[in-house]
Amino acid sequence: MTKLSTALALSAACLPGAALATDAPDPSDWQAVLDAAEGQTVYWHAWGGSTATNDFIAWTGDRVEERFGVTVEHVKLADTADSVTRVLSEKQAGEDADGAVDLIWLNGPNFAQMKEADLLWGPFAEQLPNWQYVDTEDKTVRTDFTVPTEGFEAPWAMAQVVFMYDTDDMDGALGSAEEILDWSAANPGRFTYPQPPDFLGTTFLKQVLIDITDDNEVLSQPVSEADYDTIVDPLWAYLDELTPTLWRDGRAYPATGPAQLQLMADDEIDLAISFSPGEASTAIADNRLPPAVRTFVLDDGTLGNASFVAIPYNSGSKAGGMVLANYLMSPEAQVHAQDPDVLGYGTVLDMDKLSDEDRAAFEALDLGVATLSPDELGEVQPEPHPSWMTRISEEWTARYGTGQ
Repeated sequence: MTKLSTALALSAACLPGAALATDAPDPSDWQAVLDAAEGQTVYWHAWGGSTATNDFIAWTGDRVEERFGVTVEHVKLADTADSVTRVLSEKQAGEDADGAVDLIWLNGPNFAQMKEADLLWGPFAEQLPNWQYVDTEDKTVRTDFTVPTEGFEAPWAMAQVVFMYDTDDMDGALGSAEEILDWSAANPGRFTYPQPPDFLGTTFLKQVLIDITDDNEVLSQPVSEADYDTIVDPLWAYLDELTPTLWRDGRAYPATGPAQLQLMADDEIDLAISFSPGEASTAIADNRLPPAVRTFVLDDGTLGNASFVAIPYNSGSKAGGMVLANYLMSPEAQVHAQDPDVLGYGTVLDMDKLSDEDRAAFEALDLGVATLSPDELGEVQPEPHPSWMTRISEEWTARYGTGQ
């Protein structure tokens, strides 16, 4: 490529709408997508910190390869931001074709960053064949942390905060953040949460903020310097009281959700946070948690969101990425993911849109001894704007991070 053509390509990539490049079949022409996808390899960049998740991704890859001739390579991430940075660096270098990332598991701030920087290809999600089964009325599948997805992300799992507790050591559920604080003070060392900026650790901060804030509507808007301190000061006051009561006096934290589960398995803690209502049942089934563990939600509801996949603008396997994204929304993949022996994830599908056979497959699932029913999960609280997650995570590190 000449210097001039390279410069033109880089300039085009930086223009709004550049992500709508036509180097892949129209997603509405599904046969053309299938034809183009056959033989492609999709490098799916997804969190790799859970054996159950890794096994599900491998299972999905096997089926997509068998049925559609698409090879799936799981690139295991510790932090999704690493892949976002990779795509951004490729764009800045003018590497606008056959990039390293073909599909990426996104949520919240990472999606907002990629969308704003025109790093995503699409829109494609709502033209995929299995979109017809998605619950677009009662589930947050068209926004990601308040940011409209506009077809640049395809949903594949639903999550909601629950708290896991050991019934051998705790009398019952706790109804609010204040009750968690009171219980932790009365039972020092028996509660902790993953260390922010770990996603689950930051989720705990957001859950507390939502539960103790009088007006949650303000959290749906970007952070404003004018009212930031007024809104978050109660959170820091809460954590100032909670931190000394935590495991190891708040001087150390588990690095991840699985590490937190191990503390519960080792009977070092009795209370932990999860973003998967079925996680406890799954962990009990494979002997990673004791049988006495159960779950609860707070009286005013808990945070919930969808997990999405997206295709970077410079993927060389966009057709393969669409095939994989479409399969993830299939009833077969969704019922497999909801099985507590597999993942225990909530489905993005609307049961009323499914065939009798597919609906029966969901109804036949035993969700597990520790999994709350949809009615018991209660009200789902919406995610704050991504800027809140970023800001409070950074400030938490400055205030409470280990090594301070």
